[in-house]
Amino acid sequence: MIQTVHMAVYDTLADWEVGAAAAHINKPNWHREPGTWQVQTVGPTTEPITTMGGMRIVPDIALADLTPADSAMLILPGAETWEGPQLDPFAHKAREFVDAGVPVAAICGATFGLAKAGLLDTRRHTSNVAEYLRYSGYSGADHYVDEPAVTDGDVITAGASAPFEFAREVLGRLGVYEPHVLDGWYALYAHSDPAGWAVLAEYDAQHA
Repeated sequence: MIQTVHMAVYDTLADWEVGAAAAHINKPNWHREPGTWQVQTVGPTTEPITTMGGMRIVPDIALADLTPADSAMLILPGAETWEGPQLDPFAHKAREFVDAGVPVAAICGATFGLAKAGLLDTRRHTSNVAEYLRYSGYSGADHYVDEPAVTDGDVITAGASAPFEFAREVLGRLGVYEPHVLDGWYALYAHSDPAGWAVLAEYDAQHA
């Protein structure tokens, strides 16, 4: 059975923050169950958006058509507009997901959106810096953790400079890889550690 992870896309999306997570969810190499996972993009509408890097993406579906029942996770990248009202509908959708028991992963500015929506008031979380989230008016400052990425139940948060830590939490929460394979993946991609490649190569050889 195909499991779909939905990645939100909108103008000024921060390209580097979600590439590792999306690529390795969609790429079957080293997966525990190859052929299980796919990524679909969800935009404000199905009109093309332009990322911070100038890439144009045509969303697969519109936000209004997305339901938690059809998704394994909602990933929310950072963007330049999270502090304003433009992306509030995505934060409201995130609350709908969490209320339904479907995980949400937010990085950089998207953590501000979760804070505004009240999703970080009682959960351990992180962001770019603690002061950034205080401007949201949320009441969860005591639960802030100074770590690159944090998972608390169905909510994953990360700072802008931690795309591989974010991807590790996402891949781990979904169960895409066996735990030792995930450790090898992170060692290779986050730290260029050749020992990580050895783990992945051995896994390939065992499942050829």
